[in-house]
Amino acid sequence: MKHGKKCLALALVTLLLAGMLSGCGGNGKSLEQIQEKGTLVVATSPDFPPFEYLAGGKVVGIEVDILDQICQELGITLTIQQMDFDAVVPGVQVGKFDLGASGITVNEKRKKNVDFSNPYFLASQAIVVNPDSDVTCKADLAGKTVSVQTGTTAEEYCMSNGYEVLAFTANNDACSALTTGKVDAWVVDNQVAVAMAADNGLTVLEEPMTTEPYAFAFPKGSDTLVAAFNEKLDTMLADGTVEKLFQEYGACYVSPVK
Repeated sequence: MKHGKKCLALALVTLLLAGMLSGCGGNGKSLEQIQEKGTLVVATSPDFPPFEYLAGGKVVGIEVDILDQICQELGITLTIQQMDFDAVVPGVQVGKFDLGASGITVNEKRKKNVDFSNPYFLASQAIVVNPDSDVTCKADLAGKTVSVQTGTTAEEYCMSNGYEVLAFTANNDACSALTTGKVDAWVVDNQVAVAMAADNGLTVLEEPMTTEPYAFAFPKGSDTLVAAFNEKLDTMLADGTVEKLFQEYGACYVSPVK
């Protein structure tokens, strides 16, 4: 399974490079094309509770519920493709998938490669430590080693700010690096931190590493699809549906709108 995922990631990177070299335009589909096809193909890495995770062999979570409701309103079905996180955005970029959903942070670097829906949540990157750790705040991480998931903004932030980083394709492995003493801290989305720390006897520090908005990623050229998606998403945000979904999963909701 691991080898298969790595091969997929390599294949997606190869496709991405080929597209860049050929100077091709957007790879997105219109709303009409998606409705004619009858399904929205979504790329995700289901190791990100409560946003996406496996339960009984099925991918479930907050983002899955949001997508499922929007797809129902657009008259299409939701098809989920599982992979490592670092393959999600490249796969969306080359048009292999119609949408990417894995707690994806909106930033300028990604905006150059994909289009985003409106943000639906303001996340923070949390610092997770062992209960007996001498790391009690962000400043204590100076000179320490941290674990992160490959391809995430946590990895990008920690590496660009001079931390010693060990990166793993799965959050489970990044968590294990902490519990086994290979690193001094684990940096991960705060909701994932709360969910997984409780199961592993770990401590989530009050001070966050960063804050960042989450949204859904689309291939460039998906203009009418993104517009229709945003209309449904904005309604769910305005009427409290998204916040209620967070509550159902026992997660604290933070609006991206200040």
